[in-house]
Amino acid sequence: MSTVKLLAACAGLALLSGCGPEINHRQAVYVLVDTSGTYAKEVTKAQSVVNYLLGSLQPGDSLAVGRVKSRSFSEKDIVAKVTLAMDPIQANGQKRKFGEEMSAFTKSAQGDKGSRYTDITGGLMQAAEFLAETGAKNRTIIVFSDMQEELDYKTVRDFPIKLDGIRIIALNVTKLDTDNVDPRRYVSRLEWWEERARAAGASDWRVVNDLEHLERVFSGRG
Repeated sequence: MSTVKLLAACAGLALLSGCGPEINHRQAVYVLVDTSGTYAKEVTKAQSVVNYLLGSLQPGDSLAVGRVKSRSFSEKDIVAKVTLAMDPIQANGQKRKFGEEMSAFTKSAQGDKGSRYTDITGGLMQAAEFLAETGAKNRTIIVFSDMQEELDYKTVRDFPIKLDGIRIIALNVTKLDTDNVDPRRYVSRLEWWEERARAAGASDWRVVNDLEHLERVFSGRG
């Protein structure tokens, strides 16, 4: 058999058997929700974001919600997680269950006073671990916070972190009273986080405060 015929035969066999290289279009999203201090009252807005994601994610995609509190680098702070089954009926059941878990979390967070400190770094590290375990090509962390990190004296977070290939979206970044007095504080805080995220290997960094057009944020699967 000639080389050309052999290559053609191999190509046809690969198509029939599905042995060709499989393109990974799966995506995984981790929603990191700040439950500290006064920001806890914003959790209801995170519910709408999760509802949008549940409606847009496809079979095989993964979704998790974790909370930011005084110390956040723990699997115990993942309040809900799922990898959607390939069967549409089963996937719809998983989405309903996830929505119920998110609703329960929202209600409990509203009833709490909010944690005293805000460990955003620990939450990002936990999110990155979850995303890596999914094996998804497209990985996103949505940080629902005012991005003001406050740590107690025992908590150590001043070291490089790894966010290789992860898109970071800072969503609903509310302004603090001190930001209103001096807007440079707000700008400086976001610039510091962007610099840290990109130094950690993040593929992108975006700040989005318009929750009315989420399709503009999450469109495209790469």
